[in-house]
Amino acid sequence: MSEIILYHETPDKKVVPTFGLGDDKHDYGKGFYLTKDFKLAKEWAVCRPNATNGWVHTFVLDIDGLKVLDFQKISVLAWLAELMKHRDASDSKRYHVLAEKAYSQLTEDEDMLTTVLYDEFNAKYN
Repeated sequence: MSEIILYHETPDKKVVPTFGLGDDKHDYGKGFYLTKDFKLAKEWAVCRPNATNGWVHTFVLDIDGLKVLDFQKISVLAWLAELMKHRDASDSKRYHVLAEKAYSQLTEDEDMLTTVLYDEFNAKYN
């Protein structure tokens, strides 16, 4: 089994990855956004207009049977093309099929919930 560890930021202590939620204005449209960068997830957890603490949830994704596109290994133009393609993700049948397959292999690591204090990053953004 091949696994990767990913992080999701949120102002909520409890989170359930749900397909199809989110904002159309985000880079790839609606979705449950994750990052491999724990420090970045901590910043995003408190990067909101209101002064509240945030949470970083740790997820383990079984990538067996999934095709993984690693933009770090290819050109920035490929990333830009993918970004533009997914701006219309809500209308893409391909996106829904692939996303549902990935969601089915995503499980939260209950022992890896991290509280992020707003004050920790307040000076950086204000």
